[in-house]
Amino acid sequence: MDDDLVFRALADPVRRLLLDALFQRDGRSLGELEAVVNEHVEMTRFGVAKHLRLLEQADLVVARKQGRVKVHHLNPVPIQQIHQRWIGKYTERAGVASVLLDLKHRIENPAPEPDEDES
Repeated sequence: MDDDLVFRALADPVRRLLLDALFQRDGRSLGELEAVVNEHVEMTRFGVAKHLRLLEQADLVVARKQGRVKVHHLNPVPIQQIHQRWIGKYTERAGVASVLLDLKHRIENPAPEPDEDES
């Protein structure tokens, strides 16, 4: 797996939108995915196809011919590999980081002290 390709593919909001659409309902045609993208941003069929090709190169999407239509499917394996390599090992330290972030938030945003008149 080429981590750089996967990270580059995930870096673009349109490609993340395409992955989310395939997560919601797998096995979509280019036309269906074009419609999903155009709900959020104006893009040509050619533009959507270019994004799908990059997702295929990163092995995040697998396309299969189904009759005359090319159907796209999500491949979650590269994302899981990224998770195991780059996120999973830091999870054990997340508890400490969470406490430190909470402390930082409390220091930067102290709770207002109650008015003495209201007592």
